[in-house]
Amino acid sequence: MTAAARAHRTAGTRNEKRRAMWTRSLRALGICLGIVVVACAGRDLGPAYASYNQQRAERLFAVGYQDIADIYIEDVALAELALGGLKRLPAIDRGLRVQRKNASVVLSYKGQSRSFPLPTRADPDAWADLTADVIDRARTYSKAVETTPASGIYETVFSGIVAHLDRYSRYAGAEQAADNRAHRDGFGGIGVHIRVRPEGIEVMSVIDGSPAADAGLRRGDLITAVNGRPATDIPRDGGAEVLRGPVDTDVHLTVKQADGQETRQIAVHRTHIVPRTVTYEARGNAAYLRVSGFNQRTARTLRESITRAKADLGDRLAGYVLDLRDNPGGLLDQAVTVADIFLARGQVVSTHGRHPDSHQYFDAEAGDAAESAPLIVLINADSASASEIVAAALQDSGRGLVLGSTSYGKGTVQTVLRLPNEGELTLTWARFMAPSGYALSKHGVVPNVCTSLRERDDIGALLRDLRRGALAPGVQTRPTAAAGYTKADLGRQEALAACPAAGADPATDIELARRLLQDPKLYRAAMAGKPARVAKADATPVQP
Repeated sequence: MTAAARAHRTAGTRNEKRRAMWTRSLRALGICLGIVVVACAGRDLGPAYASYNQQRAERLFAVGYQDIADIYIEDVALAELALGGLKRLPAIDRGLRVQRKNASVVLSYKGQSRSFPLPTRADPDAWADLTADVIDRARTYSKAVETTPASGIYETVFSGIVAHLDRYSRYAGAEQAADNRAHRDGFGGIGVHIRVRPEGIEVMSVIDGSPAADAGLRRGDLITAVNGRPATDIPRDGGAEVLRGPVDTDVHLTVKQADGQETRQIAVHRTHIVPRTVTYEARGNAAYLRVSGFNQRTARTLRESITRAKADLGDRLAGYVLDLRDNPGGLLDQAVTVADIFLARGQVVSTHGRHPDSHQYFDAEAGDAAESAPLIVLINADSASASEIVAAALQDSGRGLVLGSTSYGKGTVQTVLRLPNEGELTLTWARFMAPSGYALSKHGVVPNVCTSLRERDDIGALLRDLRRGALAPGVQTRPTAAAGYTKADLGRQEALAACPAAGADPATDIELARRLLQDPKLYRAAMAGKPARVAKADATPVQP
């Protein structure tokens, strides 16, 4: 049975089994954001990579080359990767020169040169040995290379390696990778968003239920010392770092309250913090749900917010506004689960790449947490990746009305691979397809209601245009039995012509969505892509 046939055979199984199978497959391949799949393998990670050592470098590059050969969405010649990486060494010392001559690579520096034979086969270990050999010789030639920290050498060479891949594949050193993991998986912290000011660390917001909230920290408070260290001595980019630390440890703070009346000493117990990506507020009788990214707790927080909205608004609840504007993406499983929260059935997304395990189909489980209430999804030119999966799934199913401007068009899945130096390789692993079959890559989601076709600062004019069907993008935005499906035939330029890309207009787009939810007849007409025949509609008072 072919890999594609096996993938189709799994289409009817439960999503949790399918996701678990995919994760196990990735782990078996040694795999540890855009959209990201994360699985961690037990590699020999450690601080030894802080200083340069040729054998450790060989190990590092061997793992990197092997991962690219196994996982990357296209087959790439290892020779291109290795030579591309080595040709970046002059970025450290301009006197260096790396050239390919026939079956050798030649390193030159101030009249000195050394020739290295190229491997004769596509063997990651052999190409890693070559890479480390050339770097080692460059360190003997150049004082600049010799004194460059190992992290700087790896950053330089890997930048040349990933330059031969697509723009979403990238390398992160140990420090950046740790920060990336913190945003995806959480970190030991106290639960505040801060800004470092000349006089101290200002608390910008406090996460509900966090240790900071329990300790009485409030927005506007000024932290003047951390563990006895004056906050004025903390670098501008180091405020978050000094507050983070191992889970179940204390951080001692001196805090000047926002009103300036009292300074107090408090001990805050660190816990596992996952950055909040969902915010909720009632806008009249509409529940406004803002999703800024997709991390490990996005779906759970969204479900909790829906429960809270039902309790707050009760029978007055007219529907939901799901704001995905400026949302760059995140974790694939969270995107699937967020769409599933609103879907009772049907496919959410499918993924396809070079590796057999990349062919996967994700379906909605039974049950709609929003109980079929009207739903409007806001997107814009900076809605990408995971946010596009959600928007496309809700649009194609007819569950949600998509409003705004054509999205970014990032239709690829990346997987994060942990490297022996604690860095990460993020590699494009698959492309994803909307339920109706079109590829989101370089296309994007075309909204049902396009607010970038008109001036966006006049809500009255937008409503009048909407009622006469003038905000429809002019193409079928989801499959219909009568008209057939046309969006799959659109390229990026056609999609942008149908609905130009635009940034967020927070006030107008949200208000238009709210008005739509208050007018069921207009909402249904917009969903159908037809004018709303409502007498004297413009004169009808709207509930604030």
